[in-house]
Amino acid sequence: MLKSEIEQARNQILEISGVNPKKCMVCGKCSGTCPNYDAMEYHPHQFVQMVENGEIEKLLQSKSTYACLSCFACLERCPRQVEPTKIIEAVRQFVERQKGNLHLPAEKVPEVLDDDMPQQAIVSAFRKYKK
Repeated sequence: MLKSEIEQARNQILEISGVNPKKCMVCGKCSGTCPNYDAMEYHPHQFVQMVENGEIEKLLQSKSTYACLSCFACLERCPRQVEPTKIIEAVRQFVERQKGNLHLPAEKVPEVLDDDMPQQAIVSAFRKYKK
């Protein structure tokens, strides 16, 4: 990625998340409380710092983006309420949006529904993958 593309991606991720990564003091409490710590290549505090420092390319290719459980345990431990989960979710959304129109259109939803699918999954999919 070009430097301008990296900066544009960083700005989009920050806009989606609504988080100010400058508040992070890199104490690591968020990562220490993460229940999926061992499954992540980059940990919550690293996501915050990598977005702040413009190391976007590594994050876009990392499987850690999908290892986050979105449990907000990191927020509970953060002394400055930085909300690493929101940054991880924003990176995830950015990656999905780069894939283009691969999301499920509303008119196709009835075809894929089954009795075991919770309504939350459907609502969440529309929230996450719409442009």
